[in-house]
Amino acid sequence: MSRVAYVNGLYVVHADAGVHVEDRGYQFGDGVYEVCEVRAGRMVDERRHMERLVRSLRELRIRLPMPLHALGVVLRETVRRNRVRDGFVYLQVTRGVARRDHYFPVPEVPPSVVVTARRVDAAKNEALAIEGVAVITVPENRWDRVDIKTVGLLPNVLAKQAAREAGAREAWFVDADGHVTEGGSTNAWIVTQDGVLRTRPAEHGILRGITRTVMFEVAEQLQLRIEERAFTVAEALAAREAFLSSATTIAMPVVRIDGQPIGGGSPGPVVRKLRELFHSVAEIAR
Repeated sequence: MSRVAYVNGLYVVHADAGVHVEDRGYQFGDGVYEVCEVRAGRMVDERRHMERLVRSLRELRIRLPMPLHALGVVLRETVRRNRVRDGFVYLQVTRGVARRDHYFPVPEVPPSVVVTARRVDAAKNEALAIEGVAVITVPENRWDRVDIKTVGLLPNVLAKQAAREAGAREAWFVDADGHVTEGGSTNAWIVTQDGVLRTRPAEHGILRGITRTVMFEVAEQLQLRIEERAFTVAEALAAREAFLSSATTIAMPVVRIDGQPIGGGSPGPVVRKLRELFHSVAEIAR
């Protein structure tokens, strides 16, 4: 069965899907996106993702393209048409199509909306979590508003590619003060030697990940303490455990940073518990 994409009001064959050459997302990266996990055919934390979408649109002064309930119908229909049981659904909203000009279009044009859905091999992801992953560190070189989930991801792309070429799964950005900000597509965490979860405060320096937000609730159920405080690479190397979080990785153990092992060089018990409990705490559509 061919994959299906939603593009500006139409469900089309994925291979034939496209946007206008002067769509501002293509020309300027003038748009935002969300990625939502699909588990057993149901969307995970849809409400939270839509709340963050609204915030991102507001920050860029792009209007919501349709009511949220209608957007939810489109997301679920795209998942259904692609027969995705385990995977994710991707939503992108741009300022729309207009003559190339740095100024906002006048008069305002309709936002462009693209939705795709893709299956993932859940067993493969679980196997990866059992082994753990490696990360490298790279200098922080992104703009100051990474708290907005924009489609302008070139620094992230270059960082992720550098990680792949180094045999790692992710790259952690490190700021001028030597503190880890976040990964190319994930939030970064450590577990200190005294068992405290530590992650950078979700201010302008990082994206407020939805999975990161839910992880606070999971930690509460496990009676784990969380510190929202930046950590250095040296602190990460000295940690008991480290891990990544995102909609596509959940809690993914980090076992090496820049080639050096973390803890015993294998996934630890804290991240395993966080991963096991996550979906019992997350909001899963019925």
